Amino acid sequence: MNQILVVALICAASVQAPDCSRDTAIDVVTGPAHTLQECLIQGPVLAANSGFKGEDGAYVKTRCEQKH
Repeated sequence: MNQILVVALICAASVQAPDCSRDTAIDVVTGPAHTLQECLIQGPVLAANSGFKGEDGAYVKTRCEQKH
């Protein structure tokens, strides 16, 4: 079974959502998921568990990638 990698990108408010990537993020938090739905739910949870509190207008963008 292919596993999905949850990628929670924490980006500054000054970075437009389409430009929020691993390269432009303030922080990147990853974890496993088994389904796309689980991935989408886990992104903000991973960010919150890492200590992200939404300060200074930063936001979380969740990406779901195939883990090989």
